[in-house]
Amino acid sequence: MSDLTPGLPLAAALAPLSSVTLFHYLVVSAVLFALGLIGFLTRRNLIIMFLCTELMFQAAGIALIAFGRYHMNQSGDVFVIFVLTIAAAEAALALALVVLLFRRRETLDASSWAEMKG
Repeated sequence: MSDLTPGLPLAAALAPLSSVTLFHYLVVSAVLFALGLIGFLTRRNLIIMFLCTELMFQAAGIALIAFGRYHMNQSGDVFVIFVLTIAAAEAALALALVVLLFRRRETLDASSWAEMKG
């Protein structure tokens, strides 16, 4: 017996962890996506908006992996690899764009870029 849990078998100590279902993963995914969407719509800083889109990508990845595990196939994992690849490419492009925009106007406020001239 362990000193941390006297008289409690290991299986009983880990039993609450095994009761996590697909619903729990989807709730976490939906909350993360909603936080990302709210952050994207309410914030005007370009970097914060970029981080909120990354949060939404991660929420979609959690949902894809959860559905893949639920249906016992790896298609969700494969889609997540593609999502992460697209997110990495988007991160590189967004960072380059943010640096370029900051050099032009010395601000990262998205509302100052609303009236761009051609």
